Amino acid sequence: MNPQALLVATGAGLALQLAMVLSGHYVAFIKQNVFALGGMLISLAAGLLYAKLADGSWPGSLSGGLVAGGLCALLGIAVSWALKDVPPQILIFGTLGSAVAGVIGAAIGKLL
Repeated sequence: MNPQALLVATGAGLALQLAMVLSGHYVAFIKQNVFALGGMLISLAAGLLYAKLADGSWPGSLSGGLVAGGLCALLGIAVSWALKDVPPQILIFGTLGSAVAGVIGAAIGKLL
């Protein structure tokens, strides 16, 4: 796993996750309609970014996408939970779904 690419991809994903979470805290439409799909798309983008930056093997790219996608989601969901916008079980299910989305993004990144 490439630490520099992981830091950049996770940081970019986290910035987008936080923007979505904070917007959703104040705008009900975002909270009700964007959180789930938007969060997974952000994690997919983080995984894709990791694969493009790392330029490594398939296993390395997929594992980096998993970590980048899952970690940025976990941190974003933790903030959302702290704001009382989501129940605690979303920390588990949202992170797992976003980690899978990160792997898919990394696979797309490798194919491109």
